[in-house]
Amino acid sequence: MGLFEKGNYFPPENHQERIDRYKENKKLVKGDHWEVFKGANSTKNSKLYVSANLAGIIAKKSADFLIGDGVQVSAGREDNSSEQKALDRLMEDNDLDILFYESALSNAYRGDSFFRVRFGQKFNGAYPEFIDEKRVIIETVNAENVFPEVSAYNNNFIETYHVAVPQRVGEAKAVDAPNNYILNVETHRAGSITYSKYAMTCTMTDIYGSPVSYKIGDLIEEPVTVQTGVPLPLIVHVANFSLDDTWEGLDDLTELKPLFDELNNRLSQVASILDKHANPALALPMGLMVEDSQGRPMFNVADSKVFELDDKDRMPQYITWNGQLLECYSEIDRITDLILMTAEIPAVALGSGDSGTSGSSGLSIRFRLNSLISKIKRKRKYYEKGLKQIFYIAQLLEQAFRVDSYEVVKPKFIFTDGLDEDEVSKANMMAVRTGGAITMSQKRAIMLLDGLTEEQAEAEIQRIEEEQKSKAPAIASPSIFNDDYEDIYDEDEGTEETTEEDSEDAKDE
Repeated sequence: MGLFEKGNYFPPENHQERIDRYKENKKLVKGDHWEVFKGANSTKNSKLYVSANLAGIIAKKSADFLIGDGVQVSAGREDNSSEQKALDRLMEDNDLDILFYESALSNAYRGDSFFRVRFGQKFNGAYPEFIDEKRVIIETVNAENVFPEVSAYNNNFIETYHVAVPQRVGEAKAVDAPNNYILNVETHRAGSITYSKYAMTCTMTDIYGSPVSYKIGDLIEEPVTVQTGVPLPLIVHVANFSLDDTWEGLDDLTELKPLFDELNNRLSQVASILDKHANPALALPMGLMVEDSQGRPMFNVADSKVFELDDKDRMPQYITWNGQLLECYSEIDRITDLILMTAEIPAVALGSGDSGTSGSSGLSIRFRLNSLISKIKRKRKYYEKGLKQIFYIAQLLEQAFRVDSYEVVKPKFIFTDGLDEDEVSKANMMAVRTGGAITMSQKRAIMLLDGLTEEQAEAEIQRIEEEQKSKAPAIASPSIFNDDYEDIYDEDEGTEETTEEDSEDAKDE
């Protein structure tokens, strides 16, 4: 029985837990911790709730170090080859640096990212073709709307991708018109896409009236199958990291939820203690308060926060209680360290703890970030595999629609680790290994340091040479002094040329 047949529920029951996890983790990344933990601890009935959004930091750091500096794609050919130009065009036309970063950020809290490659207009005909021309488009698909089907022999191999998106027909809310919904389904298989539409009935809504569960009805129209000309599905799955017995990826946040809850609880309790004692009660010795006609002190402890004690020798003092705040702060520090350790993010990456880098070499900083770099390398393996498939499909799709003529290649990708290079350390190492030989031309150095093109670097070198010539002092020609020297001796009448005979005579004497 298929996922989308009459009488089935949508979303499918075996995918509901995954979708709920996506939604909860998204709230954590956005900082809506109260929505996730409001019934999980002793502060659930309190109006005061304090949370620290470490979940957002963990997700952003992963994306920053993985994709923050962009990804370079290489065809393994010359820079001006048609294959390299095609890959560069795909990168630029689809703004893939931004797309990959957004995918990496979402992948950190979902555990799954899906890319779709298609040929057409980006805005599906909303603009004329001379503005939005037809081309190969690479885009992300919300993981909540993707329902893969795996092979019967391998749960880690996806054979079919279903992209299912509910659509409301008309303006009525679900509670008023539960039958005004249709389900649009794209079924991606190797070489084809099948488009289907089903009628649906809303069976459950949330507190805001938005539908969360449906029941699938009849087909609205006959499914339409389109041949893609590519012997692969046009959907690509990239896991955050995964196990070998399932296609689903593992995110970075689910295992940390109990620690997030405890950290927020501790912060809320400390804030509650500090608020209670921000305006403490005052204890006074007996007899200082004004008395009424019956001899009773005129005060209300709840309003005045002042009361008398039967101790005339007692000095007035405020009634406070530290609530073991030092222990609370120590517990907060321990929980924070445990969260960062489990998330494989050292404190130096966040600018806290032993994060001073003054006088530290780039190598020592990298050693202190070793756990984070190892985590990024793990993520990079999955992204590199997925990006190779994405670009391979994009090239095949361009060949199928005859966009350009070139040889389809399996591209190579160059990732950076997000850390700035220690140029001094690199230069010293080059000098040692080459015996102090020159390893870079002046033009290349200017291009790297100033980010200039080759033509701009040549113009800069020419300006440098012209400035050096204009500032150089005028040096007199040695011939000038030689001419004067000869003139002086020519004008001297007492000077005679010395011959070899004169030299011999001088020796005899």
